[in-house]
Amino acid sequence: MSDARIADYAPIGDGRSLALVSRTGSIDWLCWPRLDSPSLFASLLDPAAGHWSIRPAGALQPRRRYLPETNVLQTDWEGPDGALEVTDWMAAATEAEKRRRLWPEHALVRRVRCGRGPLEVIVEFAPRPAYGKAPRWTRGEGSMRRVEAGGGLLVLQSDRTLVADGERARLVLRPGEQCCFLLTWASEAPAVLPPPESFAEDALALTTTWWRTWAGRMRYDGPWRALVLRSALAVKLLTFAPSGAIAAAGTTSLPERLGGDLNWDYRFCWVRDASLTVRALLSLGYEAEADAFVSWMLHATRLTRPEMKVLYDLYGREPPAEYELPWAGFRGSRPVRINNGASDQLQLDSYGEVIDAVAQLVRIGREVDGETNRMLGDFGSFVCRNWERPDSGIWEPREPLQHYSHSKVLCWVALERLLELQDRGSLRRLPVERFRQNRDQLAATIRGRAWSPSLGSYVQTLGGSRLDASSLLFSWYGFEDARSERMRGTAAALLERLSPAPGLLYRYDQSIEAGEGAFAICSFWFAEYLARGGGSLQAAEQMFAMAARFANDLGLLSEEIEPRSGELLGNFPQAFSHIGLISAALAIEERRRQTARRAAEVAR
Repeated sequence: MSDARIADYAPIGDGRSLALVSRTGSIDWLCWPRLDSPSLFASLLDPAAGHWSIRPAGALQPRRRYLPETNVLQTDWEGPDGALEVTDWMAAATEAEKRRRLWPEHALVRRVRCGRGPLEVIVEFAPRPAYGKAPRWTRGEGSMRRVEAGGGLLVLQSDRTLVADGERARLVLRPGEQCCFLLTWASEAPAVLPPPESFAEDALALTTTWWRTWAGRMRYDGPWRALVLRSALAVKLLTFAPSGAIAAAGTTSLPERLGGDLNWDYRFCWVRDASLTVRALLSLGYEAEADAFVSWMLHATRLTRPEMKVLYDLYGREPPAEYELPWAGFRGSRPVRINNGASDQLQLDSYGEVIDAVAQLVRIGREVDGETNRMLGDFGSFVCRNWERPDSGIWEPREPLQHYSHSKVLCWVALERLLELQDRGSLRRLPVERFRQNRDQLAATIRGRAWSPSLGSYVQTLGGSRLDASSLLFSWYGFEDARSERMRGTAAALLERLSPAPGLLYRYDQSIEAGEGAFAICSFWFAEYLARGGGSLQAAEQMFAMAARFANDLGLLSEEIEPRSGELLGNFPQAFSHIGLISAALAIEERRRQTARRAAEVAR
């Protein structure tokens, strides 16, 4: 069993799919043609599930980085016997640039350069299409390998003749020499197979330009710019360009508890992430991405209106049924699940998320068409009919339904925003009086039953006694002022009961019972709560810095963090964690500017 850690991986991608490259040069995860497609390489989850490794023979040590402002990965191997540079990327360019060239449907390029040597390089190419279920018909020799897999043709080309022993080949590079490998996927004939070396040089220039052009649009220029930009680039990697959907993560079944069964497929788009995601994109200057994401979300939810599914696939369809693969799992964490059974849950918070995301776009000038007007009104009516029902809540446990406080607050948000949009003249013919009555009943219910006088804190469920870090969002949504006595009491209680180490928070009391990790986004929610008035600017900065230190050497986060070891847990990279980091950094920057303005006014 591999002893690799999740933090040892680095994602590369092209806005359609994503691959994970290990610190030691092995691509252990790749799904083509989409990031939710069956895997071609998946040794991340089972040693026999396929990989593509390129590494030097001998005792060289790897050190890695992304080329500045890109998702192009470079690993430098150094040792007494030589130096080797391996650059990995998925080819990306504008559609206009692609049309001017011989451009494959999907292309992953690996360029190997020898700095000192000579060095022997070991190449292992072991694809296992369709989660290892598809028959492997590997053909070719010399510089090309062809694998006919279900639904497409996988071709590996190199600009050197490879002498292979089974799936392993060796080559020798002398100082100044290089070798390029081009892996392509074609679902339609004829397959486009450009010469590897010339394509690699052209594609590297275009790909770095494509990423840097996108990165250059970012407006944030605060002290954590490098972390915020890496987070934005991670979210962009998880954005499916053809539809605008943003997947929760790039993988399935990376465990929330090592050796345990908390392993889920996150290669889908969760509606509950909508509001926070849109706010982060808009604030960073990525309005086109925010527009595309909300358009995708409205398209997806329109198909199931007035009911809303918890998650949808990248095209806005309901996911197929969940099933398990007979794989070993990441470091023995089983089962390995494909698809996600949470899609059938009732999560009432989703309605508030979608409507709040639309409201954010309206505030910057977007208009609502008649069909969307009717759909949003239907969602409001659904909330009025159903907010008194129990649901599965934001954390979607596979347990009996409960009256979650966070869900009730998001139902309040749904009606509050609809009434705001009606008042602004952006929506028409809503049943205003009905919405207003239900909004006020919700507020009274939350203030009366979601608050525990004995704990001095908001609690997870109405009348309950468990704490939940999602309570920190009550001020984010405008239900409570961050400076209020209730929010300060809630924050103090959360810190006392749910913080296992400085900078970390469990998402709820049950995390401790389940032995899962601390939830990365909860730490950033706390930092943002402090920045919004719950604490001092210094306290917010300190919380942010303590949470951010758990990112890996490339600045990337998964969903959770093991509190004792600091090891990353859960699917990777995780959009929600990076959205939380971005949102907290933005709130801190706003607080810093407010503080500076007040100081300047006093000085005058």
